[in-house]
Amino acid sequence: MPTWDELYKREEFRAREPYHGVLRFATLLKEKGLRRVLDLGCGAGRHLVYLAREGFQVHGIDIAETGLEHARRWLEREGLTAELKRSDMAEIPYPDRFFDAAISIAVIYHGTLEKMRRTIGEVHRVLRPGGLALLTFKSKRSFRYGRGVEIEPDTFIPDIGEDAGVPHHYSDRDEVEALLKGFRILEINHMERIFQGGHHSSYWEVWVEKP
Repeated sequence: MPTWDELYKREEFRAREPYHGVLRFATLLKEKGLRRVLDLGCGAGRHLVYLAREGFQVHGIDIAETGLEHARRWLEREGLTAELKRSDMAEIPYPDRFFDAAISIAVIYHGTLEKMRRTIGEVHRVLRPGGLALLTFKSKRSFRYGRGVEIEPDTFIPDIGEDAGVPHHYSDRDEVEALLKGFRILEINHMERIFQGGHHSSYWEVWVEKP
């Protein structure tokens, strides 16, 4: 199984452009005056850089020191600042109610269902009341659902794709809503990208508020 440090040595894991949903989310944060943002699983820094440019106070955590080092160098080149910490996603190293908002794009589903529950619980803990989060989850409609080794129901180690060997948990809408029962769901969108050959990469994009 590859480590995330190994994967971030590869160019395809160091995306430059922010996920489109983050742009719209940032607009909402500005409208509400929410400034302190956590990027959970920040990787090589594409959202850190974007949010810092937009004037947010940004904090990023990731398990991979390789990704964090790429993010540090990118921020330095841009003359931007962000606080970066190495940590597992299920153990966020910040106090209760510290953040106004959080994003986690293509991160939370890389593990077992129980680890996802712990991670979402941590996001809830570090958000202040009224705080917002933008989270994504893998959908069972994705073409790799059922491919590779099943390590528990709906959790597979895929044998194809750029991140083959990394666990993926796939959810339906009911499960996503159950995982987020501690939040108020503002939006839940099913997103699909169709690749050459007709393969679907499908995921849930969810906007939530901590009551």
